[in-house]
Parts: sequence; structure tokens; C-alpha cells
Amino acid sequence: MSEHGGSHLTRMSAPEGVSPGTGYSHVVWGTGRFVAVSGQCAFDEKGEIVGEGDPAAQARQVFENLRRCLAAAGAGFDDVVKLTYFVTDVAHLPAVRAARDAVIPADRLPASSAVQVAALFRPELLLEVEAFAVLPD
Repeated sequence: MSEHGGSHLTRMSAPEGVSPGTGYSHVVWGTGRFVAVSGQCAFDEKGEIVGEGDPAAQARQVFENLRRCLAAAGAGFDDVVKLTYFVTDVAHLPAVRAARDAVIPADRLPASSAVQVAALFRPELLLEVEAFAVLPD
């Protein structure tokens, strides 16, 4: 069990008897105000798709959209307790992880799930990411 930087969140990479995950925490908990951010896709502020056919460009845009949504609630990536990745191909996960790693330090990784889906609501979209955060009281 570890608590990082005096944070209001505790992240546990591996509870006893559970194999450590690579690139996520198995358990994250805290106290405070709960924030849910709907799944974000690679749209710019005008509603145009960024990076058609390019999972890395789409992932960077998705994490920028998540940053903006979190900021609107007074939160940041340090407050994120759970990310859920929806990808049309698991081969896109390295690009998603690279975009995540650019904004979330390795010692503050949230819990996460990754799901391959048959399609998203627009065929040009390769991924969608939702976030849950907890802000301190």
C-alpha cells in the first residue's frame, strides 16, 4: 500500500495475493468529492475529429479533452482514480498508454480497464476514454 505526495488518494499496485499490474493500480481509494467524466473521443473544440486513422494523435486529443473536463470540475490527473479505455483494436493501447504517461506520473497511476469494442459511434474514431476522479474535501 502506498500514499503518494500527501495526496488524498491511496493507490495500491497489488493487494496481497494479486499479481502486480503493469501500468495501473489495482485499487485506488480516497475521500472527497466524486467527479465522473463521460467518455471522451478525439474531437477538437469545433467538433472535428483529430487524427483520423492515427491512434497516437487521437489519444493525445482524448487526454487533452479529459484534462479540460477535469479542470472544469476543479480536478486534475492527480485526482483520477479510474480510467476506462474503449478501443476498436487492442493494438491501439500502446498509443493510449503513451498519451496517459505524458500526463500521469508512473507513481500516480489510477485503476484502469481496457475493452476492445466492435465500433464506436463514428467509424473514424479509434478510441474513447472515461475518467472518475475524487477531489479532496
